[in-house]
Amino acid sequence: MKKNFVRTFWHLFRGYWSAEHKWRARGLLAFVIGLNFASVYLLVRINSWYNEFYNALQEYQYGSFWPLVGEFTALAFLYIIIAVYAIYLRQMLQIKWRTWMTERYLSGWMKHQVYYRLQVLGSDTDNPDQRISEDINQFVTLTLQLLLGFLKQLTTLAAFGVVLWNLSGALTVPIGSHEFTIYGYMFWFSFLYSVAGTFCAHLVGRRLIGLNFDQQRFEADFRFNMMRVRENSESVAFYRGESAEGVGFKERFARVIQNYWQLMRRTKLLNFYVNGYGQLAIIVPLVLAAPRYFGGAMQLGGLMQTVSAFGRVQDALSYFVDSYDTIAQLAAVIRRLASFTEHMERAQALTDGVARERGGEDALALSGLDVALPDGRRLMRDCTLTLPAGSRVLVTGASGSGKSTLLRTLAGIWPYGSGRVTLPAGSRILFLPQRPYLPLGTLRQALAYPQTAAAAGSQQAMEAALHDVGLGRLASRLDQTDDWSRILSLGEQQRLAFARVLLVRPQWVFLDEATSALDESREQEMYDLLRERLPGLSIVSVGHRSTLFAQHDEELHLAGDGSWDVRAIAAGAND
Repeated sequence: MKKNFVRTFWHLFRGYWSAEHKWRARGLLAFVIGLNFASVYLLVRINSWYNEFYNALQEYQYGSFWPLVGEFTALAFLYIIIAVYAIYLRQMLQIKWRTWMTERYLSGWMKHQVYYRLQVLGSDTDNPDQRISEDINQFVTLTLQLLLGFLKQLTTLAAFGVVLWNLSGALTVPIGSHEFTIYGYMFWFSFLYSVAGTFCAHLVGRRLIGLNFDQQRFEADFRFNMMRVRENSESVAFYRGESAEGVGFKERFARVIQNYWQLMRRTKLLNFYVNGYGQLAIIVPLVLAAPRYFGGAMQLGGLMQTVSAFGRVQDALSYFVDSYDTIAQLAAVIRRLASFTEHMERAQALTDGVARERGGEDALALSGLDVALPDGRRLMRDCTLTLPAGSRVLVTGASGSGKSTLLRTLAGIWPYGSGRVTLPAGSRILFLPQRPYLPLGTLRQALAYPQTAAAAGSQQAMEAALHDVGLGRLASRLDQTDDWSRILSLGEQQRLAFARVLLVRPQWVFLDEATSALDESREQEMYDLLRERLPGLSIVSVGHRSTLFAQHDEELHLAGDGSWDVRAIAAGAND
């Protein structure tokens, strides 16, 4: 388990430090580490100052007082400058690292439609948006915090360990007739005290890892539920679903609060332990050094220097005790990112059994095409079919027979199947789903999608396309930024999708119930518009309406058991 955790952490950690900008990143990290080393050196100098200053006070050396105050001021000022820039450069490194990881994860999530395949696979990855936006930020922040903190404390231990060893002297312990001399006894006591403290901290706080993991998951589920209601507010309102949604809110929020209570109780125990551990460490060095002080072997300055050095060594050795909660948070983040990474890699590795290529003829050819579900059930078996340019084919069948899945296969986003799909060479192809996607931004960007606004056409072309589909009232709002999927009805969104067809001017268009929200007359207008403006357009439609037969020449019927049939549609047919 621990080995897997270390391996997982290293897998997430190493990427940025071996990427194309690795030397720049390593150089910045080395500079930050160097500043931390410099701050430790200044702390050692300040520790030595304690000896001189308190000895001067004990011996009433007024002439040494103000020079020592001036020395401390200079050391403190320099320490502040170094500490501030160490934090500033660490934050700079944090931004660069987070940017690299975010871009990498976004690229992996979008590549090969992984964002879609994760749903197809039924992945248990919850809220990929949170994994990318929040968990990456936490991973980078907590890793740098712990790594740099550990290196600083390790340096502090080395520097102040030597100081504490020299200040401790030797302790003679009589046991029976023998005497044992322990050199550097205060250092060894500090070491044993810290080892025991770290072990006990792990026993008290180990459950925090799982609790932090669950807390993030429950918080994300609660937030996602509210987002779903916001996106489907009209449907919820029509159903009068406030009561049902309220129950869902309460159930998810109850899990948030219940887990948080457990997290609070466990954190309370850990805080009791950590604070008790820290307070006890204040008095321990005084008790240990008191015999030498009262025996005259140590002056007041030496006593204060010893207390300061013991505290520094203790802090260094107790680093994992003080940082246990942070470590628990990082461990939970690593688990979530590792799970997300694993699911993305599995989705990327999912091979498409259907070979897709561009042919030399202006035709769509299916050869031995099998379309299946993830569980292996075949929706279409051994389909061999050629559709020449200008074809108008209606795909029919009962719900669940595989009509939409066939279009997903032709689009290359459905990985379950076999055979070959030959697409027309050099032809532009456009797929229109039942619910068009409208990106956030201006109406111009929504209309141009998936092209850029600049590539989609001129102002006049966009305005003309809107007028052609009956959305002329929106022509003056092309540069207005809004959530257009909320403002426009589903029927208006579908008409906007037809306007996209006019702008893209493809040779082939695939319509997956793209007119389901339109009345029959408006549906006919859209198909007539395509025939008029794009006379050579090849159309493959999926739909249930009988009126669609009049818009097509052939019917591809799917029985749902793997069998299929192609037949001509008689002129004027309505069913």
